[in-house]
Amino acid sequence: MIVYAAGSLRAPITALAQEFVRRGGDSVSPTFGASGTLRDRIAGGADVDVFASANLEHPQSLVKAGWATEAKPFARNSMCALVSPRVEATPETLLDVMLARSVKLGTSTPKADPSGDYAWDIFRKADAVHSGAFATLSRKALKLTGGPQSPAPPGDRNPYGILIAKGDADVFLTYCTNAKLARDEEPSLRIVTLPPELSVSAVYGIAVRRDADPAARDFAAYVLSPEGQQQLAKFGFDPP
Repeated sequence: MIVYAAGSLRAPITALAQEFVRRGGDSVSPTFGASGTLRDRIAGGADVDVFASANLEHPQSLVKAGWATEAKPFARNSMCALVSPRVEATPETLLDVMLARSVKLGTSTPKADPSGDYAWDIFRKADAVHSGAFATLSRKALKLTGGPQSPAPPGDRNPYGILIAKGDADVFLTYCTNAKLARDEEPSLRIVTLPPELSVSAVYGIAVRRDADPAARDFAAYVLSPEGQQQLAKFGFDPP
């Protein structure tokens, strides 16, 4: 069974696949990457049974195209700011820090990666707090991951901590689950929660190819089951 899944799902989907097999299910071969890029591969004819995306829009577009019959929400994530020790920031000062000309602001790539789309949602919310913030933030944001030309992330390291350690970014807007993994590897990094007026929640969606074997539907059902949800919760994901 071939599963395409968002890069932020690498740890939980790997664990879910292992447990699914242990319970007698078919073997699972996962591929991880930016959800928009994976969706394009599926639309282009890639042989995939299950698609787990970091948003609902991409699997829903495959439903409209006839690839799947439905897309179901299966998890929620939130956006956080991963902050270098070189920068002082709190939830109250985060917007001013991001707007500062001297601060390098990193994001993923919009359209290719939902994390980038969610970052732009933060920018839109910021504009309601500080007039002109959207123009400033969208202009200065460095699209460092998730794009067609982005370097492939290392297989054994979290890319966000590496980018900040190298000085490519001082603040990186990413999923809170990614930020926690980065801090585990780089304890000097800090996670700053977005203030309520900038808060953005990410809803993840899953879809199964219309003519996939029953095992694919069994795996998706396991992800949605109470046991699957417990596994996702261990990695910091909330229920849909």
